[in-house]
Amino acid sequence: MLNHNWGKNELLAEYHFDYEKAKPNRFAAQSRRKQLLKVVVLDEDVAQVFTTPESVNKVLRALIESMPQITDGDTA
Repeated sequence: MLNHNWGKNELLAEYHFDYEKAKPNRFAAQSRRKQLLKVVVLDEDVAQVFTTPESVNKVLRALIESMPQITDGDTA
């Protein structure tokens, strides 16, 4: 159980948010809602090499280009 007797300027070491109860940001730009955005958590060793979203995307795009093309009848 959490102790709520800490001072108002103190931060907890960890917070647990229930994202199931989250509501959409009504102030976000309409154009951003159309953009597909995914968040992926990288392992520490990978994050040390790929330090920006651009570097991750560049390598993933190169990997996608090197993969064989899949037609409608093929399965991955």
